[in-house]
Amino acid sequence: MSSSLAYESSAPSPEALPHCYSVLARAEASVMPRVLELFVKRGILPRRCHGVVSGPGRDGLEIDLQVDGLDAGTAEHIQRCLAQIVHVERVLMSRAHRA
Repeated sequence: MSSSLAYESSAPSPEALPHCYSVLARAEASVMPRVLELFVKRGILPRRCHGVVSGPGRDGLEIDLQVDGLDAGTAEHIQRCLAQIVHVERVLMSRAHRA
């Protein structure tokens, strides 16, 4: 087996890359559990979840999540649902990159 074939077979397929969500919201206690609820009710455990209060007045909340195993339609639906949560100002979604 050539080294180029070995490399190609070990590279993750696009479907295997996790979806990454970045949620920017007002720093309200109800936001974090509402964000997590969207995954919990689907039986999804995020690979990574990190939240931090930010901003000069500590009035912002940044939540970053990585989620494995979502098809494109489900990932986009979750993004739309996240954007509808009270106090959420912006939701960005991307795919993780692996070297």
